[in-house]
Amino acid sequence: MLNQKERERISAAVILAESKTSGEIFCVLTKRVSRYREIPLLWATLAGFLVPPLLVLAGLHRLALASIFTSWTDESVRAMEGLILRVLSTYSLVQAGVFLIVAIIVAVPAVRHIVTPGPLKSHRVREMARRHFVSVGCRLSDAEPHILIYACLTDRRVELVAHDNIHKAVGEGPWNAAVAAVVEGMKAGKPADGFVSAIEICGAALAQHFPPDGVPKNRLPNTILET
Repeated sequence: MLNQKERERISAAVILAESKTSGEIFCVLTKRVSRYREIPLLWATLAGFLVPPLLVLAGLHRLALASIFTSWTDESVRAMEGLILRVLSTYSLVQAGVFLIVAIIVAVPAVRHIVTPGPLKSHRVREMARRHFVSVGCRLSDAEPHILIYACLTDRRVELVAHDNIHKAVGEGPWNAAVAAVVEGMKAGKPADGFVSAIEICGAALAQHFPPDGVPKNRLPNTILET
């Protein structure tokens, strides 16, 4: 995802930012957080339930009614029952066919990515970011301010996670700007530029509210983690 030069740029930005604060910044870039395997089933189910009734509303019911009345005048009750059975069978076959076709189409990774709802992508990225934050934060106490910048390249989603005391001190402005910087970098095909900008923004906010308190501890890696 990143080349060596880009990794070195990010590391240098982290080192520079942390030299001006008692806080620490940790960066993670992942290609994807989920394959969203449930999405083909979701869309296939919706299409299977909605498409056949829409076809009926579009006019197929008129053909069925015409056949029924013709049969009523020319056929016996048994013939009527056979017609109803054929109609129901056709409906079921159409429903099953629509389900299968949509499931196959949406199973294609590129299509699945497009039709996956944005809120679901955001939720998965947010949950994974929080897990990373907890795993790296177990090395530090709440008194040691640290920030995680977590980005998913495929979903183009970014989460910035920090302790409540940091959020209360800094506010939402710098964090929103940092997230926007990474998103813009990914959209432009330059995620490293986005990370460097975000690190500078976060570093400035930390330096203002959490100035250096002695020798830097540097208890979190300065290198970006790629997964």
